[in-house]
Amino acid sequence: MNIKKLTNKIYYFPHEVETDRPMIAYIKGKKYSLAIDAGYSEKHIDDFYNSLEKVSLKKPDFTVITHWHYDHTFGMHYIHGISIAHKKTNAFLKEEQKKAYQAQYIDVLKQNDACFEKEYHNETKLNIVLSDIQFEKEIYLNLGEITAHVFHTESPHSEDTVCIYIPEEKALFLGDATSEDFFNNGYMDNMKLQNLIRMIEKTDCIYCILSHTKPLMKQELLYYLYGLIKNNKV
Repeated sequence: MNIKKLTNKIYYFPHEVETDRPMIAYIKGKKYSLAIDAGYSEKHIDDFYNSLEKVSLKKPDFTVITHWHYDHTFGMHYIHGISIAHKKTNAFLKEEQKKAYQAQYIDVLKQNDACFEKEYHNETKLNIVLSDIQFEKEIYLNLGEITAHVFHTESPHSEDTVCIYIPEEKALFLGDATSEDFFNNGYMDNMKLQNLIRMIEKTDCIYCILSHTKPLMKQELLYYLYGLIKNNKV
């Protein structure tokens, strides 16, 4: 799979349906580069970095995490540069570290998730780490002629949800923010979703980028989310 170009400064390594690998995005600044999410595994990160090399893009200086779920964080020990995550993300990852001390934990994850089993089929252990930098509300990164506004937001998917807004490119990265809570029996909190919609509406963006689908235009995403509310599906 090859990396794709969204704008002159934004690239993305597409999601993969078979293993449910999420998209990894790449923001190219004049001084620094930023990756969004740390991948499912070492193999995922290797594939991402190889795709960067093919188009003469350097490895990222920073990697910011959208939320703690394993398909977004279990490659964090293997990344190049500095990792950044919300305080709650690190708290969740600490709990995952404790579980991973038990040798059978990886087998439990394989049994519970067919996609995890495909990604980790030949693996017998996990290496779970916390981020190098953590924040609570928001953080701004000046990458050189382009800015990343990294901020915590309310979301039905996870308590630690972080979005990344690139104002110069009018792009909003949402991770899995619009999805139900996978680790709470697929529960969708209607109020949290409506609050998230209001945040998206207020953001001056053209593109809305989710982790498990192709990049969308803002109005495409809002139309879909309005439909969920209107049809009482959440």
